[in-house]
Amino acid sequence: MDSATSEPRHLSSTVERSVKVLVVGAYGVGKTTLIDAVSEIPMLRTEESVTTASVGVDPYVAQKATTTVAMDFGRVTLGGSTALYLFGTPGQRRFWDLWAGLADGALGVLVLVDTRRLEDSFEVLDQIEEKTDLPLAVVVNQFPGSPQHPDEAVREALDLPVGTPVVSGDLRQRAQAVAALVTLVEHALRRRTAGSAAA
Repeated sequence: MDSATSEPRHLSSTVERSVKVLVVGAYGVGKTTLIDAVSEIPMLRTEESVTTASVGVDPYVAQKATTTVAMDFGRVTLGGSTALYLFGTPGQRRFWDLWAGLADGALGVLVLVDTRRLEDSFEVLDQIEEKTDLPLAVVVNQFPGSPQHPDEAVREALDLPVGTPVVSGDLRQRAQAVAALVTLVEHALRRRTAGSAAA
């Protein structure tokens, strides 16, 4: 049996809350990989072949032949009671105008970074700051052979606001990808609770 057809397509009756999460990052950082690794439903992809339109505009990523042009979409249930609807953004800069619409109604933003191309993340973080004030968490995708740095060093290099979670993991591995999402959701809920208490 095809694994996609054996996966649950309907929400469990135990789900009490559904939230939207935005997954962003530079071109080729692993957004589609993360959603594909965790989604319990067949993932929606809007991938097309990389064309010459990206030359001189987007960073070159070896052996990457396709790119997301609208969004990726998947769903994962945490703890049996919280369903996360994951919206992956396009990484190519010419599609970044879509981010604001995709962010509408989201609980938070998971930002993926690649330590081999950390400089590409500055524009991503600027874009998030410009388009939304959602809470965010950063996850360093541990590609084979990529430089390993302490999470605190990555936080400092990216000049992240105090309290922004930074975690690392191999996002091809479901457990590690889920752990990154849990970090974001917990951070976003803490911030929401603190905001309600202050009001």
